[in-house]
This record gives sequence, C-alpha cells and structure tokens, in this order.
Amino acid sequence: MWKEYSKSYIKNNRASGISIMAAALVATLFLSLLCGLAYNFWAYDVEQIILEEGGWQGRLVCETLGSDDLSEDNLLSSICQFANVEKAVVNGELSKKEGTVADVYFKNARTIYHDMPLIAAQLGLNEDSIQYNALLLSRYFIHNPEDEEPPMLLTLYAAILIIVAVSLILIIRGSFELSMNARIRQFGIFSSIGATPRQIRTCLLQEAIVLSILPMLLGSMFGILISYGVIKAVNYYASDVSGRHEAVFRYHPSIFAATVFVSFLTVIFSAWIPARKLSGMTPLEAIRNSSGLSLKKTKHSRILSYLFGMKGELAGNALKAQKKSLRISSFSLLLSFLGFSIMICFTALADISTGYTYFERYQDAWDIMITLKDTDLSDFDLTNELQDISKIQDATVYQKAEAMTFLPEGLQSDELRSLGGLESVAGTRKADGQFQVSVPIIVLDDTSFLDFCSQIGTAPSLDGAIVLNKIWDSINSNFRYKEYVSFVEEDTKTTTLCKNSKTLEIPVLAYTQESPALREEYENYALVHFIPLTMWKKALEEICEAESDSYIRILSDGTANLADLSGLEEGIVRLVSERYEVESENRIQERLSNDSLIQGMVMILGAFCVLLAIIGIANVFSNTLGFLRQRKREFAQYMSIGLTPQEMREIFCIEAFVTAGKPLLITLPFTVLFVQFAVTASYLDPMVFWSEAPVLPILIFAAAIVLFVALAYYIGGKRILQCDLNETLRNDTLI
Repeated sequence: MWKEYSKSYIKNNRASGISIMAAALVATLFLSLLCGLAYNFWAYDVEQIILEEGGWQGRLVCETLGSDDLSEDNLLSSICQFANVEKAVVNGELSKKEGTVADVYFKNARTIYHDMPLIAAQLGLNEDSIQYNALLLSRYFIHNPEDEEPPMLLTLYAAILIIVAVSLILIIRGSFELSMNARIRQFGIFSSIGATPRQIRTCLLQEAIVLSILPMLLGSMFGILISYGVIKAVNYYASDVSGRHEAVFRYHPSIFAATVFVSFLTVIFSAWIPARKLSGMTPLEAIRNSSGLSLKKTKHSRILSYLFGMKGELAGNALKAQKKSLRISSFSLLLSFLGFSIMICFTALADISTGYTYFERYQDAWDIMITLKDTDLSDFDLTNELQDISKIQDATVYQKAEAMTFLPEGLQSDELRSLGGLESVAGTRKADGQFQVSVPIIVLDDTSFLDFCSQIGTAPSLDGAIVLNKIWDSINSNFRYKEYVSFVEEDTKTTTLCKNSKTLEIPVLAYTQESPALREEYENYALVHFIPLTMWKKALEEICEAESDSYIRILSDGTANLADLSGLEEGIVRLVSERYEVESENRIQERLSNDSLIQGMVMILGAFCVLLAIIGIANVFSNTLGFLRQRKREFAQYMSIGLTPQEMREIFCIEAFVTAGKPLLITLPFTVLFVQFAVTASYLDPMVFWSEAPVLPILIFAAAIVLFVALAYYIGGKRILQCDLNETLRNDTLI
C-alpha cells in the first residue's frame, strides 16, 4: 500500500519531486567536486614530493662501512632480509658526500617508525643514522608517534569534507521539509486509521531514496567532469610557472564510492530530520494543520510598508513567515557574494601591489635572469661570450654571501642619529658600545664591478669594496614608499667583516646610495657591500661561505618584445646549459605568468562562489515551487479581499527584490570595510585601488543572483496565478 501511495504521490506532484532531485543533484555535485579536487591535490602533492625528495620512505646513513661484512651488497642484502622491506637501494649522489646511504622502501609503510630502529640495531647503527621521509609519509596519514605536532594536511581535508557534508545536510533538508510539510494533513489521516510513526518515516525515506538515486549518480559524474576541467584550467594558467610539473587528472574508484556513500548518507539524514518531526506529530495536530503560512499581524515591515505600501507589508509578512525555510538560501547567497567580492578585490589589490613592488620597480633592472645551480662565480668563465651576443646591452654575473660587522655608535651618520639611531629605527640593541649589523655581500664579476665604479664616479679598482650607505627611515616613511637616510659616516676608509669567529679588514673604495641594476631586494637595516670577484678570491673566500648558486642578470637592448626576449633567452640557455645546470626567467613572460595565475585563481575561487550561489538559488527555487499549496491559499485569501493579479505579481516582485537584495546590501559594507582595511594595511594610495577596482565583475555576479532569484519567483508566481484561486478556498488539494 505504502509503495503504491509513494508512486502515486511522486507522479502527481512533480514540482515537489523536481525540487528534491535538484537539491540532491547540487549537493552530490558539490561533494563529488570537492572529493575529486582533494584527491587530485593530494596526488599532485605526493608527486611533487617524490620529484623533489624521492619516493624513499626510510633512509640509513653509514658513514663508513668498516669491513667487508658490511659492503654495499651485504648492507642491502641485510636490509632486505626484513619481511616488511620491499627493496633497498644505494643513493649514489648522497653516498659521495655522507658515506654509504641506503634508501629503504616498505611493503607496509605504516610500521616504518617501528621497523627502522630494528633494522638499524641489526646492522649495528645508532638511531642518528636513521632518516624518515616524514613529509611523504604524512601524506599517507603516517606520523611519527613521538612527533608532538605532526603534519595535518589530510586531516584538514577530511575535516573540510565533514563540514561540507553537514552543511549540505542542512541545505537540502529544506527541500525535504517543504515536501513533507505539505502532506502533514494526509499523514495525520493515515495515522488516525492506524499508520505507525515508523511506517510513515519508512515511507518518506523510501520516497527520498527513489527521488535521489539518479541525481546522486548524475551529480557524481558532473562533479568528476568539473574537477577534470579545474585541473585542466590550473595547468593552463600555471603552465609557465617555474619549477612546477604539470598536474595529471586522476580519479580512483574508491573516491567515486566514497562520494556516492557520503551523498547517500547526506540525503538520508536530510530526509530523516523532517520525517522524524512529522511522524512524531499526533493525528489531531496533523489534521488541524492549516498547511499555510503563519502570518502574524504583530509583525510589521516598516521599511517595505513605507516603500511599497500595503503590498510591501504583505510581502514582508510572507517573508517573515518563510524566514526559517529561507535561512539557508539567504546564508548561501550572502556567503557566495561576500566571498566573491572579497576574493576579487583581494586579487586586484595583490596584482596592483605586485606590479608596484616587483614588475614596475625592477622593469629596468633585468630582462632575463639565469640561475646557475651549484656553481661558484669563480668557476664561471662564459662572461665574455655573453657580452658578445647581439641584443644584449649588459650582462652581470654575481653571487651572494652573508657576513656581519660591529658598528660603533660614533660611526652612525648624523641623519641616523637625528632619528634616534639604530635603536629607534631598527630596534637594534648595542653591546659593549657597538651594534651588530648584518652585511649582505654581492660578489660581482670584475667587469661589472668596474662598470659600477664608473657609474657612481669613483676610480675603477678591484682592490676594495663599495658600501651601499643607506638605511630605511621607518619612522617617517612606510614600506610601500620608503625613504632612506645615510647609514654611516663616510670618512672611514676600511670596513671589518666577521664570519664564523673570523674577522677581516678590507679597504672601502666608495660609499654610495646607488646600487647596480640587479633584481635584488636588500635588507632594510643592513650594510650591503659590493665586492669584485678578484677581491673575493684574494681575501674573503676563506672567511665567508657564498651561497651555492650564482646568477646572471641580462639587460636587452631595450626594444625586445616577448618573442625577442624568448629567443634571446633560448640562445643564452643553450650556451650556458652545455656546461652548467641552469634555470631561466623572462621578465615579460614572468608578468604574463603572474597575470595568468591571478586570472586562474579568480576563476577557480569564483567557481566555488558560483557553486555557493547555485546552492542558495536552488533553495530559493525549492521554496517558491515547494510552497505552492501554501501560497495558493494565501493569494486566494488576498483575492477574496480585492487584490488584483497585477498587485499579486507586484508582491512577488517585492519578495524577490528582498530575497536577492538583502544579501547584496549586507555584503557591500563588509566588502568596502575589507578593502579599506587592506589598502590601509598595505599603505597603498586608495585612489590607485579604486581607479582599478573590479566593479564590473561584482555587478555582473550580483545581477546574476538577482536574475535567477527573480526567475524562481516568476515561475512560482505564474503557476499560482494560473490556478483557480477561488476553487482553492474550497479545495486545498494540490493538482
């Protein structure tokens, strides 16, 4: 009997069924998309770790093998004797530096923190010889039991999935509640003739499952397709990002099974909540239910009444009666519009900031940057060949190092002392009457150093350093628009550098507030030294250890476009890569890549905001279509007191205006406050941002929300007004 009743109800009440199916489809799509993206981000993260660090899980470092009993072959054989070890291989690259290094792979990595100490003990090694690929293991939920703060990335993914599932339960619960509330009187009659609460709940849950099976499958498929599109979009927009490998879309059957299972639980809980409430009503309470909106005379809508008169009052009362059922849609629309507005304003602000502080600041300092991996400047001998390449205006090869110096208080400049000295400007404390100051060292090739000497008007020489004599005046300027004062008095002819308890005094050729045209950001309170390669090799190489990489800064002839720079970059890379491992950057391509990344981030985050908006709009459709019976009775009563169909249409327009406009009006002040705060915190001129503010995308997003909400009310209002409202007062069955 219940099966036949459910079939009949679903067949004769398609609007209610469509509402439930749409809610289940959107919920499953969102879950499928989230699961698919989370799995692909996880897989990409694992691939990146393996590419950078290798796929080993445990590692044993033997500084010396000691005897023939522990030769490389015997070492690997001894490790592989353990049942859980899949394989062990010697890491040739690390073995050259650290002794014999064996990478160990396990069949079941979950016992690695138990097995590795046993293997080391069997080989006579201490625990200091054990290394774990902790980052890779953490991606498989394998954490060191002794680690008090293990990486929690996957735990975060799981928590987000649970939160989304709970949110979707609350969202699609509204669709089931609307459908079930419309049948309270019917189930009250069934209950009065002997139907048990359990039978009523079972009937309602069966209907929910029947209506949701197809949407769940379709939603899962659509979610997979959208996640595939997102991965392709990420690859497209990040194709030129240096050091990034292309993401390959992956999907596992277990992810599909998990998505469908979670979606099924979501639908069941969403239907069970209102079904439990309905089945718990007494027959008398159910039969007396009026199935209409509870409009209370004590609730007045002053603003709507003032703007639209009586129609505004009626619309306001109807919205207040639906307040609970519209809560989810209002929240979703508010969250989507707020998220979209803040996101697009933030990305616009970030783009402006990056342009000011990076691309515009250094646009005349470089065109091509080449990084020479693990190469000392003294080992590079292609400087002359680079200078001979056509279209190259200047090529500077340099390396960076770090030292420090102890600055007596009396050597501070007059300008710095007038600001309160290093204690006030940099917050540096002195000890024994001296300040410890960081000294970044830029080692230039000899030709570039001599050119720099000529640039600042000092006699060219390779026997000394040039000191960048300026310090940021943090008291009278901000980091966006920095002003500088002289750091030290310029009458000192030598500088003393310290590193690793060693000191060295070298001549100072000149003090300057200019710096070579390099793409370098120097410390705010450091005393930068520029030193020629000859001086470095002669005196400083044994005192200071330089960074492992060297750099080539290329300036073109000034007329190069993207194609010219790309061709020039290829030629330089071809020349240098024959002898050195290199990475290259192109200024114009870097700007295009940055723009693509920002555009891709806007599209991906915007897509999530659109999904939130779809959930809210779907809830609006669900309410407008699901309240047909209640609204029919309501508007039939209005007709009985003289309202015309045109006036009832106006009431629907007012409701649509409030439903869509309220989230937008609430969002705008928060967005303006966020922008004002962000602009103030970044010390950016407000007019610079507002002149480039993304007003058009925000208006388009807002217009789309208004349009779809209006469409929902148009469809619902049209269906109501097409019915015989006079007949509704006599018969409240839904046709």
